[in-house]
Amino acid sequence: MKGPFTDSESVKGPFTAHALLGKRRQMTAVSTPSDRVSAYFHRKPRLRLGLLLGAPMLWLGLAYLVALGALFVTAFWSTDVFTGNVVTDWSLDNFVTLFSDSVYHTITLRTVGIALLVTVIDAVIAFPMAFAMAKLASPRAQRILVIAVMTPLWASYLVKAYAWRTLLSGNGVLNWLLSPFGGTGPGYGITATVITLCYLWLPYMILPIYAGLERLPDSLVDASGDLGARSPRTFRSVILPLAFPAIVAGSIFTFSLSLGDYIAVKIVGGTSQMLGNVVYDNIGAAGNLPFAATVGLVPVVIMLVYLAAVRRTGALNNL
Repeated sequence: MKGPFTDSESVKGPFTAHALLGKRRQMTAVSTPSDRVSAYFHRKPRLRLGLLLGAPMLWLGLAYLVALGALFVTAFWSTDVFTGNVVTDWSLDNFVTLFSDSVYHTITLRTVGIALLVTVIDAVIAFPMAFAMAKLASPRAQRILVIAVMTPLWASYLVKAYAWRTLLSGNGVLNWLLSPFGGTGPGYGITATVITLCYLWLPYMILPIYAGLERLPDSLVDASGDLGARSPRTFRSVILPLAFPAIVAGSIFTFSLSLGDYIAVKIVGGTSQMLGNVVYDNIGAAGNLPFAATVGLVPVVIMLVYLAAVRRTGALNNL
């Protein structure tokens, strides 16, 4: 099949070069509007990037940053004790109440402790699972295991939380299994809250660690073994440092999600409270929106401190 500029055309006469040049110009000149638009954006990479990121950044600004700004402003307002209406006079009374009342100190420490405990437990459980998925399983088994890890995310949050409530109840499955050995389940409380949150957020820890371990070259592990390092030394000196950014990524998910959760503790926490419950109760039953905004700033500040601490480790640079 002959193209437009075959060798047979190169021997047709002295005007062949001019004819070929004219053909090239005609082919170059014929372009569709979409080609011209594409060529324009190709010459303007910054404009192209701005258009691609414009809509997401606008949505982020409206749905997140503006909401945070409104939360911050509302925290300085107050509520009329007689009418229940919000008074837009600026005041620090909400912050004084938050910092002076020991009840809120206890709730804050409890919330941070639960979030840290859930993060540590999930990391301990997730790492061997992710390592087996990334380094020991076959490609076909990897796909099956990834789907199996993601499957709980497709179920409703409330269904999973109430399933744990059934398991941990006084006449639930856990007590039934432990009763022959003289044991009992933890019942409702902080322990039940930690167990439920660990189950809920475990996939968010497994998947980042799996992605990080999958990028780990097998040659590094083999080289460590060739140099005489045993498995514990290889884990400490090779695998763990390279997988640390992935663990940090998973910890951001589990810590932040546990820090702001209020539904699980309502379902299985018994009389225990977390910061999310205080916000929820002040918005609903108490009708004190300014104080709810003040309490809502606490998890935001804690997360900023957590991210700053993580950033100082340098782990975020390798994500």
